[in-house]
Amino acid sequence: MPKLKIEGGNLLTGKIEISGSKNSAVALLPAALLCKTKSKILSVPKIRDIEYLLKILEVLNCKYEIKNQEIEIDTTNLKNNPIPEELSEQMRASYYFMGTLLARFHHVEISFPGGCVIGARPIDLHIKGFEALGATVTLIKNKYIIDAENLTGATIHLDFASVGATINIMLAATRAKGVTIIENAAQEPEIVNVAEFLKSAGCEIEGAGTSTIKITGNEELDEGIIKVCPDRIEAATYIILGALIGQNLSIKNLNIEHIDKVLKKLSECGISYETKENEVIISKCKKILSTNIVTETYPGFPTDIQPPFVTLLTQAEGTSTVLETIYESRFKYTEYLKKMGATTITDQNLLTVKGGTTLTGAELYVPDLRGGAALVLAGLIATGTTYLDNISLILRGYEDIVEKLTKVGAKIEIIE
Repeated sequence: MPKLKIEGGNLLTGKIEISGSKNSAVALLPAALLCKTKSKILSVPKIRDIEYLLKILEVLNCKYEIKNQEIEIDTTNLKNNPIPEELSEQMRASYYFMGTLLARFHHVEISFPGGCVIGARPIDLHIKGFEALGATVTLIKNKYIIDAENLTGATIHLDFASVGATINIMLAATRAKGVTIIENAAQEPEIVNVAEFLKSAGCEIEGAGTSTIKITGNEELDEGIIKVCPDRIEAATYIILGALIGQNLSIKNLNIEHIDKVLKKLSECGISYETKENEVIISKCKKILSTNIVTETYPGFPTDIQPPFVTLLTQAEGTSTVLETIYESRFKYTEYLKKMGATTITDQNLLTVKGGTTLTGAELYVPDLRGGAALVLAGLIATGTTYLDNISLILRGYEDIVEKLTKVGAKIEIIE
């Protein structure tokens, strides 16, 4: 099995270009099935999740052409084949095919979606939304079977502002008769990105990016086109790394507004940086201050950046706390930070981090995607050499991470 070998202690300087958003792209590829013939998605990141989604498109008899980072998808001969478990279990985002196939065919067969083990992450809100539109959902062993004689617009209130449920209900509602209103909708930039794609295909959507989204059904969607928005989680990860070991490190091709809460928290920690239109320039902070974090849905502090930020807090003066309100099992990676010398205490969904510790390289196992990012950052600031196993989880969400970090001076490589 391949591993990541990281030699710590090297200052990073130069430019890192941010890729298209993983969380957006993995919804846009399934959304392409709503178009009758063709669609085009630009700036698609080259990550493992996209590879699996393309395999699912093949199962559904779609053709696609990849040019650089543009994917043109031909759905002319789309077939509603059951999606096999060996593909759906590879990533959480496979559940978006529920919404698109339900809209196109009124019937879906898909095994339970997989992804990182960071908590229960039930899809009950998705199911509630489908049922409100007129679908019947049956779970047999590990397979969902969803049927609808007709889909009719409805008002759907989400008990929690779930990104996945918001997008999935949007997708299903695009071809429903009448108007669908999603209340307490998630407001993440990725939802706006998906909505813009659907608009380009002819769907009428209002309110994406707010707590109320209105979708007017239209069965004649086609020829959608969109550019994937910059990956705000990737951008924040590298900015945090710059605060740890940067030397005028430039993070480019990002949307400053999308990471506003992260930048404000860095400022609270006494970290200086320079911002331009789509760029952040940052250097190593000599005195990082402790802080307290509460993860929230957008526009609050993102749960996906919590693990990398904890690596930063291990180097802060004093004690910090992190309250995780989104996922109940997101602190598994801290056990590996402890092996490197970090001092953390977990009490259910509250993490206490004692800062000012020297991290030492170790042999570690990547527990999940964002926890893996935290360990990469830890390895880069540690003394000695760190080896990370189970790195496929990191490659799921960070395009060309080894190449990007090597280019700015990191000593990191994949070894067998």
